[in-house]
Amino acid sequence: METIVIYKIKEMLSESYKAREIAGGDVVDFGYEEALGGWKQGFQFAENQPCTWDLREIAVIPVKDNEVMAIVSADLVMEGDRSQTVSLFFQTFKFTNDHGWRLIRSYIETGVHISNLKDMSFQYTHL
Repeated sequence: METIVIYKIKEMLSESYKAREIAGGDVVDFGYEEALGGWKQGFQFAENQPCTWDLREIAVIPVKDNEVMAIVSADLVMEGDRSQTVSLFFQTFKFTNDHGWRLIRSYIETGVHISNLKDMSFQYTHL
């Protein structure tokens, strides 16, 4: 049976979704079906554990008139204990009149030490 969360993720993901994840030095490219499978596994794991997700918005950057990139950190907090690393998600959303906002691509960097995110700021410098 499909949960309401997976249903909402299906609504949010473009069927042409493409992603790249870097985990432990390995590069994994995947698409829509693999993403849904990953989300299902993640929620099944979290269902059976005393944990919560800590999601933090780092930045939202307009890419084009109909595209934005959201940069988000994600940390799974187990029994109140935070890990010293997070995953960084660079998520690009596209707006179409037919479907509204849909996630079209992601770049995910896992194992980023939290000390690397402190006092982070984004500044554009023209070269």
